[in-house]
Amino acid sequence: MSDVMRHHFQSATFLTSAPTLASCPADTGLEVAFAGRSNAGKSSAINTLTNQKALARTSRTPGRTQLINFFTVGDPQYRLVDLPGYGFAKVPEAVRREWQKHLAQYLRERRSLQGTVLVMDVRHPLTEFDQMMMGWADENDMPLHILLTKADKLKRGAAMGVLSKVRHQLKEWEDLISVQLFSSHDRQGVDMLNERLCQWLTPAEPPHDQA
Repeated sequence: MSDVMRHHFQSATFLTSAPTLASCPADTGLEVAFAGRSNAGKSSAINTLTNQKALARTSRTPGRTQLINFFTVGDPQYRLVDLPGYGFAKVPEAVRREWQKHLAQYLRERRSLQGTVLVMDVRHPLTEFDQMMMGWADENDMPLHILLTKADKLKRGAAMGVLSKVRHQLKEWEDLISVQLFSSHDRQGVDMLNERLCQWLTPAEPPHDQA
């Protein structure tokens, strides 16, 4: 299944955008969500994973996308989900609160969600939002995989130092949270991300019939 899924990431296609949980696709199959602070490189990570330049829209305007975007991976039962960027969007406070409510509801209630990729700029890891997401993952026993993006912006030694520091800070959660370096610019870490998503999107083997 993993080898098949690996190839299917490159054939990912846009399915739909949803402003609320109620308007999301049917809650069946398996999906992985990408979350991150605005301009952390979330959309670029999805485009790099799928080897497509514009599958997930990137914007120089932080927080511009306020919809939950779904992409199928080979089969409608397997999906990648691009969650709204969180951060310094220039939107009215009432809009921001409504937007955050729908995001939180999706993360709490979506049964097909198998894990979340939390995208952080390697130069600014573990922001308040990131820690909120990790707390949510802990409360819901939900696997979380951290991408320290834009690793090409630092020298290798400095990037490895950040990785080591973040791992140390997350030691108490090491059974639930994993972390890696990633760069969309030079495709660093794509294979590692691919492996993690294949694990999450591979259905559990059905139990053997009892004789």
